[in-house]
Amino acid sequence: MKLINTPEVKLGIVGVSRDCFPIELTRARLQNVVAECKKLKLPVIASSVIIETESDAVKAVADLTRKGANAAVVYLGNFGPEGPLTIFAQRFGQPFMLCAAAEESRKDLINGRGDAYCGMLNASINCKLRNLRPYIPQMPVGLPAEVAGMIAHFTDVARIAIGIRNLKTFSFGPRPQDFYACNAPIQPLYDLGIEVMENSELDMYVLFQSVAKRTQEIHAIARDMAKELGAGNRYPKKLVQLAQFELALTTFFEANLGSRQFGVFANKCWPAFEKAFGFVPCFINSRLAARGIPAACEVDIYGAVSEYMCQLASLHPATLLDINNTVPDDLPITDLKGASRTDLFMGFHCGNTPSCCLCEGCSMKYQLIMHRLMEPDKAPDITCGTLEGTLRPGPCSVFRIQGTADCRLQSYIADGHILNADPASFGGIGVFAIPNFARFYRHVLIAKQYPHHAAIAFRPCGKTLFDAVTLLGVPDVAAPRPAGALYPTENPFEV
Repeated sequence: MKLINTPEVKLGIVGVSRDCFPIELTRARLQNVVAECKKLKLPVIASSVIIETESDAVKAVADLTRKGANAAVVYLGNFGPEGPLTIFAQRFGQPFMLCAAAEESRKDLINGRGDAYCGMLNASINCKLRNLRPYIPQMPVGLPAEVAGMIAHFTDVARIAIGIRNLKTFSFGPRPQDFYACNAPIQPLYDLGIEVMENSELDMYVLFQSVAKRTQEIHAIARDMAKELGAGNRYPKKLVQLAQFELALTTFFEANLGSRQFGVFANKCWPAFEKAFGFVPCFINSRLAARGIPAACEVDIYGAVSEYMCQLASLHPATLLDINNTVPDDLPITDLKGASRTDLFMGFHCGNTPSCCLCEGCSMKYQLIMHRLMEPDKAPDITCGTLEGTLRPGPCSVFRIQGTADCRLQSYIADGHILNADPASFGGIGVFAIPNFARFYRHVLIAKQYPHHAAIAFRPCGKTLFDAVTLLGVPDVAAPRPAGALYPTENPFEV
């Protein structure tokens, strides 16, 4: 299924040249970079303007805007004029990358020397003076093929920045009781450029009722659900109710984006929901996520944003899981993927993970924990609607962006593996192996008061996520540290 709700990056590239260097040096080098991008099948929109002056900067903005660019590469073909190039970036107002040309040969270091290694320093200083945040690669000065590789990576980073800057979060209901971890201070969301729309559970119920007469659409959705579930359709009588809820949410989504292009949900899903609606919404959350619209449970707004960022980084549906429980020693695992047994944990949720991210044999069941609470000694009814199965094994990234109680932004990222192991438990669940996770859990997740939910990307994308949150201005980004590299809160005298 093609992901909707995902920005398309239209990447412009503009060359800059200081007036005391030959403009042809930048022009020729830029052409070589564009040619290398074509070899990678990476579409770039080259500006016809080479920026030497402030007037050129204005013309380049108009040129790339007219051509539809929504992100840009500023390429120093020589030393480059730091004033005009940052004026371009400021007026362009979209994510941009700074990179520069390396010298090609010892045979041309007089008239053909560009000094862009030096120019990058001045460009960086001027970005700071203008309060601009460029993406700057780890090794920002390179030959054309190397620069093309940087541009390919920036395309993924820019997709996240564009998505977040044009995102709206829809929430329904307050967080459940005792889930203080799902508190979502609004100021950091605004700091990221995200629009926020909060609604009540009553709004959700009225919305659900408002589509009840659209029976033809509801039954079409129910048939699609049955097709997706196949033999896993354990409670077929619930599909019409679930389909009505899906139609209600998608209708609301389309009608309320307003000034934004993209959206995510963070919805109340218990304890009152089941008695009012007659089902749990997990399967609908999974179906929306599979299409590209993350729907976080327990009104976890930052969880929904984190899940969306994983989707944009990996171009694949993501999910939101509890960092839930340890892995018993007697659970057989043949390959730890570089982790130790103490680094293992199980990621679990009731049933919100897309079926494409689960192993064969997933099925719609009932929520065991809620059933104990709401329907003791009864056959499952109002607690039906989860999508249960084992997570597909393979490389993954675990990610969270969070607004703290005092309105600071922080984030963590860890790459690892979902193991090919039977969790021997219920829900949407899998065994995760992340090298050095046990110390990371204690000295980042606990020490920095992160909530229990983590977004999961089913492709490794830690590098992209790190560069994206840095570009978005998140000041605190944590990753697992190897043995011997202590966290600030780690006791150096521990054995």
